[in-house]
Amino acid sequence: MDEMHVLATSWETAWRDLGLPMPDAGVHQRLLTAYAEPQRHYHTLQHLGECLTHFQAVRHLAAHPGEVALALSFHDAVYDPKGKDNEALSARWADEVLAQAGATQPRRDRVRALIMATCHQANPTEADAQLLVDIDLAILGSAPARFDEYDQQVRQEYRWVPGFLYRRKRREVLRSFLDRRHIYSTERFRQSHEAQARLNLTRAVSGR
Repeated sequence: MDEMHVLATSWETAWRDLGLPMPDAGVHQRLLTAYAEPQRHYHTLQHLGECLTHFQAVRHLAAHPGEVALALSFHDAVYDPKGKDNEALSARWADEVLAQAGATQPRRDRVRALIMATCHQANPTEADAQLLVDIDLAILGSAPARFDEYDQQVRQEYRWVPGFLYRRKRREVLRSFLDRRHIYSTERFRQSHEAQARLNLTRAVSGR
């Protein structure tokens, strides 16, 4: 399916699932423009489109599909490779949009928590967060050629980091996923992505 079609239909479906009026077109356009900023190489419209395509296939597994879809749409809305609060700023942007649309505070809090789960500092325990994080990490279990492209895209985002330091830090990040008992929290993604993710990560770590 065409990437822009996925982005548009997912946005519309999310607001329908939320039972809230869809914001004017300028809101979505500003979001898409953010994902096209020049400092991005992986956290781009390509990544967003991949995430939303995955979600379309597992939407039935979400307790609150509209919230998961909106959280995915905003999870990298703010992205500065040198920033430490990208997720928090992205969550704030989503919260502002939801508030303007008349969302309840509990719903706003859930979307904020979903976005913050993409910090990947701990395995999520809430079902919708597990699903969302698995979608965000689906790239690790992608076909080898796409994984290699992703790896190169991440390096481009951190091209200001000296090579020796980047390789060490990147190896630590990738190894941290390999060291988990399970990379993915949901049975769906364990079955479809776990084995390939471990192959990709092992190859990437051994090659550094």
